[in-house]
Amino acid sequence: MTVPVRVWSDYVCPYCFLAEQPLAEAIAQCGIETKVQWMPFELRPEPTPTLRPEDDYLQTGWTRSVYPMAAQMGIEIRLPDVSPQPYSRLAFEGHLYAEENGKSAEYTHRMFAAFFQESRDIGDIGVLTALAEEIGLDGVAFRQALDVGTYADTHQMLLRLAYEEVAITAVPTFLIGSRLIRGLVTVEGLIEQLHAADRQTAP
Repeated sequence: MTVPVRVWSDYVCPYCFLAEQPLAEAIAQCGIETKVQWMPFELRPEPTPTLRPEDDYLQTGWTRSVYPMAAQMGIEIRLPDVSPQPYSRLAFEGHLYAEENGKSAEYTHRMFAAFFQESRDIGDIGVLTALAEEIGLDGVAFRQALDVGTYADTHQMLLRLAYEEVAITAVPTFLIGSRLIRGLVTVEGLIEQLHAADRQTAP
């Protein structure tokens, strides 16, 4: 049986980027067939002002928490200098196009790497289109989908699911089988949860 794994994240959340690697390692190590679905959660939806990297809030948080955690995990990351930080709505709509074309995992990783390792403005439609083309998506079709809002309604429906039905309040949040787990989880912790979910789904 396949274990369903849903991950609610925001492309501008560094902890979500840090959560990507342990999940991949856990899945590889435990040998359990899984289906991972990346789900949207906007920490600061429009028109809420986004954060500025030069302000004390981000500088302090990164110095005290993000950088030490990333160093311990061996993950390259830096505070992006895009100011103010971009909204993630368009990037999430782009993910729906990528998912429809079998590129969900590749797109998700490219968004995280572009923002947290290259300081790319992932709120800019031109940047998003270039990144989509890098992972093999049709840039013309991708941009057209964002221009006309092909996935806008679906994205809003998924946000309502997160807010109202699943009660997501912070990211990353994992739903492994039927268990909701909030925050970063170690590889060992994820393996344990995957095995527990596998036992539940066994015939």
